[in-house]
Amino acid sequence: MADEGTQPADGIRRASALLLTRLTLVAISTVIAWWGLSMKQTGVGFPPTFTFSALGLVVVNIVCLLMTRRFVHAEGGTLRAMIGFRRGRLLGDLGWGVLWVVVLYLPFTATIVLVMWLLNGERMFVAFETVFYDPASVPDLPAAVWLVLAIVIVLTFAPLNGPAEELTYRGYAQSRLSAVSPVIGVLVPAVVFGLQHVFFAPTAQGMIVYAAAFTVWGVGSGLIFDNLQQQYGTRPDHPVKVPVALRLVTKLNASRLSGTIGGDLAHYNS
Repeated sequence: MADEGTQPADGIRRASALLLTRLTLVAISTVIAWWGLSMKQTGVGFPPTFTFSALGLVVVNIVCLLMTRRFVHAEGGTLRAMIGFRRGRLLGDLGWGVLWVVVLYLPFTATIVLVMWLLNGERMFVAFETVFYDPASVPDLPAAVWLVLAIVIVLTFAPLNGPAEELTYRGYAQSRLSAVSPVIGVLVPAVVFGLQHVFFAPTAQGMIVYAAAFTVWGVGSGLIFDNLQQQYGTRPDHPVKVPVALRLVTKLNASRLSGTIGGDLAHYNS
């Protein structure tokens, strides 16, 4: 709980700084990854394959978690209280989390299909083969290097990214920006969430699709979070600040990484 001396304007400024910092760090880490690969091999596309972007995101996530922790402590709270973990309701939270993920994937997938149709018309399904995979973004590395990268990323990025994003976008930013209005609280973090994913798209069209689809995902997550806050946020026995169940996003990240790294390996072996 924030201390009585904390003003809404302070939280709004901190939330804005947190979102801007995350977006800037994602951009910088992507450029650094691309620059490093370009030093070793010419012709590497920008942005590089997500395998390398994920390495930079480990640092981004740590910085954002530390910033969030500092801001929450300045307001008299803790990350533990924000997460609101209760062992007794873990299975229930996980069950709701599965449902939320399924629900979020419906508008997410629909947005991808819609934007692809708007960009490519009847050639939409053919375009899927090239919009979401660019061979130029995959450097020519030995299979052993890809294996090591896969292990490192799964052990570092996968368990950290979901919690870091939810604490950044929903747990802190949305909660504070909602002091302006609930619409701003949901929409601004969602737009930044969508812009963040532009740096992970393999092609120019992919950037447009990612920006739209992940903004829709962010809006959906924000609406779920806002609904939970209204239902349970004021109950001391059920402090749903950042629902533990939304940590299932971590599992989705791990699944996406497995597919991405598998694709990179397939490209290397072809």
